[in-house]
Amino acid sequence: MQQRTAVHNAHHGSAEVRLESLADALTASRQLSKDLVAPLTDEDMVVQAMEDASPAKWHLAHTTWFYETFVLRPHLPGYRVFNDDFAYCFNSYYNAAGARHPRPLRGLLTRPTGAMVRAYRAHVDEALSALCGSGRLAADPALSNLLEIGINHEQQHQELLLTDILALFAAQPLRPAYSQYCGNGTAVAVNSGETVAFDGGIQQIGHAGGAFHFDSEGPHHDVLLRPFKLARRPVTNREWLQFIDNGGYDTPGHWLSDGWATVQREGWQAPGYWERVDDAGSKSTWHQMTLRGFIPIELDAPVSHVSFFEADAFARWAGKRLPLEAEWEVAARGHAAEGNTLGFAQGNTLGRRELRPRPTADDGRGGLLAMFGDVWEWTASPFVAYPGYRPVEGALGEYNGKFMNGQYVLRGASCVTPDGHSRSTYRNFFYPHQRWQFMGLRLAEDI
Repeated sequence: MQQRTAVHNAHHGSAEVRLESLADALTASRQLSKDLVAPLTDEDMVVQAMEDASPAKWHLAHTTWFYETFVLRPHLPGYRVFNDDFAYCFNSYYNAAGARHPRPLRGLLTRPTGAMVRAYRAHVDEALSALCGSGRLAADPALSNLLEIGINHEQQHQELLLTDILALFAAQPLRPAYSQYCGNGTAVAVNSGETVAFDGGIQQIGHAGGAFHFDSEGPHHDVLLRPFKLARRPVTNREWLQFIDNGGYDTPGHWLSDGWATVQREGWQAPGYWERVDDAGSKSTWHQMTLRGFIPIELDAPVSHVSFFEADAFARWAGKRLPLEAEWEVAARGHAAEGNTLGFAQGNTLGRRELRPRPTADDGRGGLLAMFGDVWEWTASPFVAYPGYRPVEGALGEYNGKFMNGQYVLRGASCVTPDGHSRSTYRNFFYPHQRWQFMGLRLAEDI
């Protein structure tokens, strides 16, 4: 998940209750990061699997630097910076905040040590607690908004932390499991061809304000859509196997030009982390590296770790297409054609601790399944500004607008997205060749 900044519109209801819940959310978020790294060794914490990923230790320190830089230093009188050198080590992309260590070299940061990073977090957490108890949040709504940005920022890094751990463990010859427990999945009782129809016409998308949202989610605006259908559920591993067996990775006619060049260059023959394994009977079966270890693919689970190029090629092979992000957002409201409200079954997010996409049982209502959870869903829409978009002022305005080039939008949430982090207007975005995140797809078609 890319890092991005946010805007926040005032919440309704009691300000006192909101500030109390905000302080609780801050405490819970900071604790969750510590819980997520608990299974790791010190050696695990420092390695960078690839340039797109970051070491676990860096995630812990960067989210702490964010609070120190944007919340504590400007707003807590007498705050003592823990270590002036940490700004260079743990700044990510903020040019306005100063120079920074190159991203591809974060795995070289053996110093500061893990113990020093934990001390850094404790120092900042103590200061945040003092800030929440000082009465300054009630006196300065902009400060409470900054805290909410910090919470959501750390939630993004919690998801990144887990996907980066998966990338690291997948490169290990011992194929370690981050967590051994596997939940009980239920086979999806949905035919692969089942769809839900939606009206076209003038529709409204984008965040309308009144609650927290990232600045790229607005402004609220009109779009013109043709009537369309969405598949009830994401594409599964079983369906992807059919694509492979039908020569999907060997047929250039399915692929965009850049996609085909990427397939040839990278030698892709299957989704990320898939590998053929020969069993005792000399039969070859597909396995996949997961946070649960190296296990056989679950046929009825949503396919994951596919790039935009792969998702687009699969859709072409299937005679369908990827949805526009506006179509996805309209569908996520649960209102189908002719005004029918069907709702949809929630997917599997981090709170369930499944840590991998799982099959979702049909809830019997005929609506869409797993719109929020299991896998982020690629759309056909480039990540560009909505009409009237303006980035926020200052350093916190750097990381939406300048990324609006060459990337595509994903919607929904994944199996490692913190609960409550996403919403129907949320715009995730990645480059079309990237696939180390839990990325999947849902098919669309015109009516």
